[in-house]
Amino acid sequence: MAALLKFADDQGFGGSRLDSLSLGQGQGPIAMKMIDKGVKEGTWVVLQNCHLAVSWMPTLERLCQELNPDGTHPDFRLWLTSYPSQHFPVSVLQDGVKMTNEPPKGLKANLLRSYLSDPVSDPEFFGGCQKLPVFKKLLFGLCFFHALVQERRKFGALGWNIAYEFNETDLRISVRQLRMFLDQYEEVPFDALKYLSGQCNYGGRVTDDWDRRTLVCILEKFYCREIVENAQYVFSESKTYFCPSDGDYDSYLDYVKSLPITQHPEVFGMHANADITKDQQETNQLFDSILLTQARASSGGGKSSDEVVSDVAEDILLRLPKSYDTEEALRKYPTTYTQSMNTVLVQEMVRFNRLLNTVRSSLINIQKAIKGLIVMSSELEEVSTSMLKGKIPALWMKKSYPSLKPLGSYVNDFLARLKFLQDWFDTGAPPVFWISGFFFTQAFLTGAQQNFARKYTIPIDLLGFDFEVLEHKDYETPPEDGVYVQGLFLDGARWDAEKNILGESHPKSLYDKLPVLWMKPCKRDDIPDKQTYTAPVYKTSDRRGTLSTTGHSTNYVVAVKLPSDRPEEHWILRGLALLCQLDN
Repeated sequence: MAALLKFADDQGFGGSRLDSLSLGQGQGPIAMKMIDKGVKEGTWVVLQNCHLAVSWMPTLERLCQELNPDGTHPDFRLWLTSYPSQHFPVSVLQDGVKMTNEPPKGLKANLLRSYLSDPVSDPEFFGGCQKLPVFKKLLFGLCFFHALVQERRKFGALGWNIAYEFNETDLRISVRQLRMFLDQYEEVPFDALKYLSGQCNYGGRVTDDWDRRTLVCILEKFYCREIVENAQYVFSESKTYFCPSDGDYDSYLDYVKSLPITQHPEVFGMHANADITKDQQETNQLFDSILLTQARASSGGGKSSDEVVSDVAEDILLRLPKSYDTEEALRKYPTTYTQSMNTVLVQEMVRFNRLLNTVRSSLINIQKAIKGLIVMSSELEEVSTSMLKGKIPALWMKKSYPSLKPLGSYVNDFLARLKFLQDWFDTGAPPVFWISGFFFTQAFLTGAQQNFARKYTIPIDLLGFDFEVLEHKDYETPPEDGVYVQGLFLDGARWDAEKNILGESHPKSLYDKLPVLWMKPCKRDDIPDKQTYTAPVYKTSDRRGTLSTTGHSTNYVVAVKLPSDRPEEHWILRGLALLCQLDN
């Protein structure tokens, strides 16, 4: 927006000759008056955030279609800003001139853009601070921070759980605040600067608590006393990236231009394996785009699409077990005060029955539709298309636990979960629970705490978990208190079994299986203080989730403290987390 305002001033359309409005509820009539005025008087009109005014988009489309060159002032221009949105009128896109404003690719290009943009490029601003040497160093650190937080997005969930749209506005306001605070205070107010940039300017966009932890951790490297006092303060272990010594504006530009075009993951605090993750994601996006353009026509020699779908449906149907008898389960495992896991088992059976019935009925109906016995509805058509592509149908995902697996692996995983519950029903609660096999994992964790709370008559809201990673072996009996769980994977590190702590990943090994974990309920005040890393546990590698009606995230499960001989910041920058399942 700032670039547009500057362009308008240069063209002589600043001040009263430019009307700007941020769209939202009730802003439609005001926008219409602005457009009418612009058409008659030849002013520029800027309507921002069109994606927030979905209901007004048909009106905007009609207004644009009614614009007539004969009745429109030649100086009139209508500027529209929007995030990508399926509700934005296609005809307006086709008739208008489209511009995108995206951050440059790579740290070097990003830094260069920051130094060539207003206000950093203004000589009076760059050289007018009262604490000039300190300002130049902190300014470079801030610009480097800005480049880092944008470039971390390419690493997917290792970088950020949610891909935030950090932009030039965040940098501009942070730079101005930096200059203002340095001019007004004797000492550099690091805490205030970190709060404003980390919690307000950049942090204001961050909606995930674990992402906020990462953002604040990154900012600590650049807004610190060391960057000011240390003549050779480095940003990476290789010492390729460092804070240049005090110089003029051109010396900083020369340093930026000398940086490598491509950057190693170590500058982000990540392991070299992060590059593999990034390349895999780019490849998956490419293949998904190719699949969107694929026709459904089959070659002459092979099976037709309908035959393939029918065969796959038949194969899955033959492998599906019968639904659980929940009434029998209630009789065998009644609700009792001392054993909450009985309730967990029955509730899990009810949830899996829902999914099992959906899968079975859709597969039977798709076979009938192919034979022409029933109408092929849009839902069944989507199931058929997904099966051809090897993806999980959306109809199933509405009733399913989160999963990013391909169809074949999803079916195998689904059958393994059903067997896990059936074995529990047949032979009793296992000594080691498969934590990945639960539909609603939080209910299982609450059940473990509830058993402990009732056994020792402690209020459950005072309880937390202490964690202990056990040896690689089979466990025949459950623990006296708490639960043994298995099925977790480390993403961004490995488990060093010899030292019994977190260790760096082996080259080209993206994930590592965590041994059996003992989750011990205890009072939060009694949890011992140890050097640990607090690792969030997610159901899938996507890590993103939405808040469900129960108040729980659809993806995040719990935070697990794992022993480490490195500071917590090291693993935060690594993007280390625990996953309940992999994508393969």
